[in-house]
Amino acid sequence: IIDGTTRQAAANPAQRAIEEDRSVGLIADCLLVRRDGVESAIEDSAAPIHNRYGQVTGAVIVFHDVSQSRAMTLKMAHLAQHDVLTGLPNRLLMTERLSLAIGLAQRHGKQVALLFLDMDRFKHINDSLGHVVGDELLQSVAGRLVACVRATDTVCRHGGDEFVILLADIDKPQDAAHVAEKLHVASAVPHLVGGHELHVSLSIGISVYPDDGSDANTVMGNADTAMYHAKAGGRNTYRFFTADMNARAARRLLVEGSLRRALKQDEFVLHYQPQIDLVSGAMTGAEALIRWWDPDLGLVYPGDFISIAEECGLIVPIGRWVLREACRQVQAWRDAGLQAVPVAVNIAAVEFRQRDFVEGIATILQETGLASRYLELELTESVLMHNAESSVSVLEALEAMGVSLAVDDFGTGYSSLSYLKRFPIGTLKIDKSFVRDIATDANDATIVSAVIGMGRNLKQRVIAEGVETA
Repeated sequence: IIDGTTRQAAANPAQRAIEEDRSVGLIADCLLVRRDGVESAIEDSAAPIHNRYGQVTGAVIVFHDVSQSRAMTLKMAHLAQHDVLTGLPNRLLMTERLSLAIGLAQRHGKQVALLFLDMDRFKHINDSLGHVVGDELLQSVAGRLVACVRATDTVCRHGGDEFVILLADIDKPQDAAHVAEKLHVASAVPHLVGGHELHVSLSIGISVYPDDGSDANTVMGNADTAMYHAKAGGRNTYRFFTADMNARAARRLLVEGSLRRALKQDEFVLHYQPQIDLVSGAMTGAEALIRWWDPDLGLVYPGDFISIAEECGLIVPIGRWVLREACRQVQAWRDAGLQAVPVAVNIAAVEFRQRDFVEGIATILQETGLASRYLELELTESVLMHNAESSVSVLEALEAMGVSLAVDDFGTGYSSLSYLKRFPIGTLKIDKSFVRDIATDANDATIVSAVIGMGRNLKQRVIAEGVETA
């Protein structure tokens, strides 16, 4: 009989029962080693045997084989602290190890780094290829992360497509940067999953104890904040936490809460930018541009709140509001006897991918009474090409409805022009980056001239963005 923890011989319970003249039990986690070397988890008790005179003459031992129940207990303990899909430590175990690492670092004057990782655009892969492929991809990514760190480090699946790496003993923050760079190199190699070659990049936030927090929750939260800044910085990069990030995060939370209120209290307004025919000077259309009149912040422009709306899931209801309000306004102008022109509305990627997008457009037109010929939807090249086959069916349904379609920021996105003949596009909007210096930059002038010529040949209307004087 041995101690399962120390692997040392355990005290003989029969001997103790005889010597102490009482029933005794084995210490916990004991193993019985058979002559053939097979080990069994056991629990036992020993009791003294007395003769008729009450004298101890021996002892009896009762063994119970508890191998199955002990294995189940160990399995349940493992499952409670590990992710089922990847086998990695989960958030609970990571928090325990981080707290322990901080305690050790404090005593020995060391530093601890925490890397918070998010897989860029994983949701698109999961939605388009299915959860089976998504799960296999998560397992593949987990394996690469483990291969990039030391055996003494901890890789944890935090949840969803997020992972956390604990570097328990570092000398300087740059050590964490080296690991982040190593992770980016590893992630550049495509994953072969389910017959697909999948490319996954990582946005990484880094916080370091003691500079960025004195406890596990603070260090974890600051790494998370830094990760969101890495995503906002273009993805596939890493950011160290800085104190001003919390101020920006606090403002983000403030703006998010205010946006929800703005939707309920009708604080958004639309400004209309005219589209002018340079030959006749006539207004041929208008673009609806959202503004937010916040009682505390004043007039807020889209650049200060649209990205936050996208992150917190408000872009769809805000987009629906813009569509409805633009259609309502044009119809109001018509009802007042004014000459109405088509109104263009920008459509965000997540709006376009909604299953009920076409039905939503039809409902808004019906409810506002606006004829479909007065509505134009603007989409960027990247939105159109995100899922080309799906885009074709949606665009064709919109065209059949009578809604016009425009490519916004033309020339800045997808490199192939083949989509111009595949999609029912009516208008090309040349990005202002090509228009701004057209009078002084010969290359810009050549590009704009080529786009205008191509648009004419394809019988598409061409609009130049950013023309402030004419």
